[in-house]
Amino acid sequence: MIYRWLANLTVLVHGAFVAFVIVGGFLAIRWRRMIWVHVPAAIWGVSIEFGGWICPLTPLENALRRPAGGAGYSDGFVEHYLLHALYPAGLTSRVRWTLGGFALAVNVVAYGLFFRHRRSS
Repeated sequence: MIYRWLANLTVLVHGAFVAFVIVGGFLAIRWRRMIWVHVPAAIWGVSIEFGGWICPLTPLENALRRPAGGAGYSDGFVEHYLLHALYPAGLTSRVRWTLGGFALAVNVVAYGLFFRHRRSS
C-alpha cells in the first residue's frame, strides 16, 4: 500500500515538475527569486527532451510500483502518461524535439517578459 502511494506521489511530483519547467518562467516575473530555481529546472527538462533521456523520477516510480504489484513501464514519464493519450503510435524523435522546442520557446518568451518587466521597474 505504501509503495503504491509513494509511486503515485512520484507521478504527481513529476507532473508538477514538467508544469514548472513550462510555466515557471512566468512565475519568475512575479517572484524574482524563482529564477534561481526555474532556470536549472528548465535546462534539465529541455535537455531531457532534446537528449532523449529518461528522467530519474521514471525509474524511481517503476521501482516503487513493482513492490506494490504494478509492472512499471519501460518508457519515460512523458511517453507513458502524456504521449500515449496524444500520440498512440509512440514517441518519435520529431515529437520529442517538438516538445523540447515548445518548452524552450515558452521559456524564451517568459524570460523576455521577465527582463522587459525588470527594465521597466
